[in-house]
Amino acid sequence: MRKRPSNWSRLLRNGKARLGAGLLIVIVLSAIAAPLISPHDPAKQNVRDKLAPPAWQSGGSWDHPLGTDQLGRDMLSRILYGGRVSLLVALFATIAASILGIVLGVLAGYFGGYTDAVIMRIVDVQMAFPSILLALAVMVMLGPSFRNLIIVLAVSSWVFFSRVIRADVLVIRHREFVTAGEAIGATNGRLIVRYIFPNLVGVITVVATLTIARVVISEASLSFLGLGIQPPTSSWGLMLSEGRQYLSVAWWITTFPGIVLMATVIGVNLLGDALRDILDPQLSHEG
Repeated sequence: MRKRPSNWSRLLRNGKARLGAGLLIVIVLSAIAAPLISPHDPAKQNVRDKLAPPAWQSGGSWDHPLGTDQLGRDMLSRILYGGRVSLLVALFATIAASILGIVLGVLAGYFGGYTDAVIMRIVDVQMAFPSILLALAVMVMLGPSFRNLIIVLAVSSWVFFSRVIRADVLVIRHREFVTAGEAIGATNGRLIVRYIFPNLVGVITVVATLTIARVVISEASLSFLGLGIQPPTSSWGLMLSEGRQYLSVAWWITTFPGIVLMATVIGVNLLGDALRDILDPQLSHEG
């Protein structure tokens, strides 16, 4: 009898996973190593070098490989350091959203009844509003800051976790191993932690991966509108906003941050799709 390949080996053989992981590894490692590989201080201004084109264009210099912005700041350095900010916001917001969404989703699916009705009505009300509009409204009230941005993005994203987790818990709740645990007198807490939660790891991984892509776009949108990361700190969304006035004379100010932002979202989505195909038995056709 042929041995069923492990999820890890199937992930390594998946083309989407390899491409997505490759993009993310390059982007994440570049952001981590920004202090080592950045050619300049990302906040250093030099008006004599403002709007310098990329090195391969006429008038460009390899001292600024991707050119400079309207204040003479090095674009490559700002993209690298901006990645640190954008990715950290996405990571922390996703972690916070996942904790809140998992807890409420498990409670709704496990206990049902009034608990389920209250939590799901809250989810329905929040999902009735476009998430970006909700984030904009909250940011206007709280004011732009790194902490507030994480809170807003987490609050606008937890509903996606709770919906999916609740649906899985409703199914797992009536499986034989959970019934057996109840029969031997296991408490609700033990049933959730030891019997139900381990079976949610796969779906949590998939939802968290796809949520990161959504949060990256949301952070860039808020920063673009002036309600996210504030100058002089750089982020990809803020760089897009700062360069929109110079599209006709300095296309590189918005193009390069936009390309990196697009590559990040594509990489996360490709990896998330591959994880979904592998971890969801209904979509898996191997073995």
